[in-house]
Amino acid sequence: MGALPMASENKDQWRKNALEPSLRRAPERKERFATDSGIEVSPLYTPEDIQGQEYASDVGFPGEYPFTRGVQPTMYRGRLWTMRQYAGFASAEESNRRYRYLLSQGQTGLSVAFDLPTQTGYDSDHPLALGEVGKVGVPIDTLRDMEVLLDKIPLDQVSTSMTINSTASILLAMYMAVGQKQGVSPKELRGTIQNDILKEYIARGTYIYPPRPSMRLITDVFAYCVKDVPRWNTISISGYHMREAGATAVQELAFTFANAIAYVQSALDAGLGIDDFCPQLSFFFVAQNNLLEEVAKFRAARRIWAKIARDRFGAKDPRSWMLRFHTQTAGVTLTAQQPDNNVVRSTIQALAAVLGGTQSLHVNSKDEALALPSEASAQLSLRTQQVLAYESGVTDTVDPLAGSYYVEHLTNRLEEETLKYIERIDDMGGAVAALEHGYQMLEIQESAYRYQQEVEEKKRIVVGVNEYATEEPPLHGLLRIDPEQAQAQIQRLHQVRKERDNSAVKASLKRLEDVARSTENTMPGILACVETYASVGEICDVLRGVFGEQRPMTVI
Repeated sequence: MGALPMASENKDQWRKNALEPSLRRAPERKERFATDSGIEVSPLYTPEDIQGQEYASDVGFPGEYPFTRGVQPTMYRGRLWTMRQYAGFASAEESNRRYRYLLSQGQTGLSVAFDLPTQTGYDSDHPLALGEVGKVGVPIDTLRDMEVLLDKIPLDQVSTSMTINSTASILLAMYMAVGQKQGVSPKELRGTIQNDILKEYIARGTYIYPPRPSMRLITDVFAYCVKDVPRWNTISISGYHMREAGATAVQELAFTFANAIAYVQSALDAGLGIDDFCPQLSFFFVAQNNLLEEVAKFRAARRIWAKIARDRFGAKDPRSWMLRFHTQTAGVTLTAQQPDNNVVRSTIQALAAVLGGTQSLHVNSKDEALALPSEASAQLSLRTQQVLAYESGVTDTVDPLAGSYYVEHLTNRLEEETLKYIERIDDMGGAVAALEHGYQMLEIQESAYRYQQEVEEKKRIVVGVNEYATEEPPLHGLLRIDPEQAQAQIQRLHQVRKERDNSAVKASLKRLEDVARSTENTMPGILACVETYASVGEICDVLRGVFGEQRPMTVI
């Protein structure tokens, strides 16, 4: 710290003797220099910009509290992140082929996308499913579909992430049932269900039930997995979708951690011990274009969570303090114009995630602004991860940007601004109360509006869209879903209904209804329904009858 006055004095001299004459000869560009969160960026950072920061308590060493530099002492020198390309489309058979192809190409974990009817609790033959079966993910109606989806995929060797929320407990039960058929104990299963309902009300919309019964289903999963599926991540608390809806990096962190606080408190209120379930929590963030802000965001996120878990909730187990997260590059930045530019964007974003210390990564494909990714573009996205892992050198040392005056300053600023938001949400009564008043939605809407204004006024350049545009032929080789696939899915559903023991189905559904009306854990009842080949829609209809349905909220 003794060198700071000298650094400040030298910076003043540099500003007077070098910067100001340079600006008189050649002024800076006219745009505002700021991060995507609106944090002003100075032309130069020196030790005075991190004055007051203590290395041991604020930065520390990787694998130790506050985990700013990473959750493992060796990070990628010991083990690379899980390369997990998100996929699912058309049918269980087609999706299974894509998974096995990606695994053969070096992917190290599965990431399952489900279609909208599956996400919202409707069977494929429901009128509201018309035109949506298999379009944005794989359709799963019954355990039969899950058996096909995971055929010849050894669940004792592969970690699986499932992007599913309202119906998460049902899909987890199906995964467990398939594992048992393979001879794999639930205690051996590794993976994650997203299971994050609060961000659905805030930013995405695939909710079914009102917030409070939905929170019960989530804490039931927490309690069940502590004992029966201990290696499973019971939730992936997600900032990704809020950022995609228009949130800033600060809002992404703040709203994610406010939701996490709500989930933890709900579990504690249900009688769970903090160190029993907290090590099974995981997080999901986006990697956006502003590379250095994104790196600082991931570093700040680890420090914030460590403090929340240890100081706010009194967790004693260091595993509870560790923020483990999956990252996906930013779908909202993909452009239909000049789609090859998307390869550059996603590479920058993936680099930010790796420099930021992610545990798992999906890189979006260049054609996703136009269609679901083709096999060739999905392979290119996987190769992007592999080039970063094996050729770039960024995995050779832990947290390579630590000590950068700018990155450390930005890490501190992001933490400060995030905690201000969390305090405001606490004052409202927490994340659930805040979303019931539309607070997070309104904040995100305003941020999205400001961003769009900047694009339209060319204060923010999007290459190939509002500047450097060209005429170009249509992209060939896009993936198209055969409409016959939907009809085949419906036929399989009808066949299952015909062949199953419908008296057993009826009994299991009645038992689930009784459980839902009680205070018992719903997971065993859901698993029993799944094992009789009850459908997702049938199970959700029982719960709709008990919990009711959430209606869209209008925020003005």
